[in-house]
Amino acid sequence: MRKYEVIFIVKPMEEEATNAVVEKFTKLFAANGGTVDSEDRWGKKRLAYEIKDCTEGYYVLLNVTAEPACVAEVDRVMKITDDLLKHMVVRVEE
Repeated sequence: MRKYEVIFIVKPMEEEATNAVVEKFTKLFAANGGTVDSEDRWGKKRLAYEIKDCTEGYYVLLNVTAEPACVAEVDRVMKITDDLLKHMVVRVEE
């Protein structure tokens, strides 16, 4: 098991829809054998440049412990999710 930081920006939408997107990815980690150690919601922030016609986004940082295969599956799902503007997965050195 390795530690990762997963940060993603959700399109600006209603609070319930944003919570559903965040919950979707925390459940996806759990379903693939990973654990979410902490969840840090930074909230809605203005973007430095326009992405997909959006000038704001909701930032979320997840600290995760998982196998590389689990992270690869979550990354694949993040790439095809329309509600995300950007995402990044970084392995944390121990």
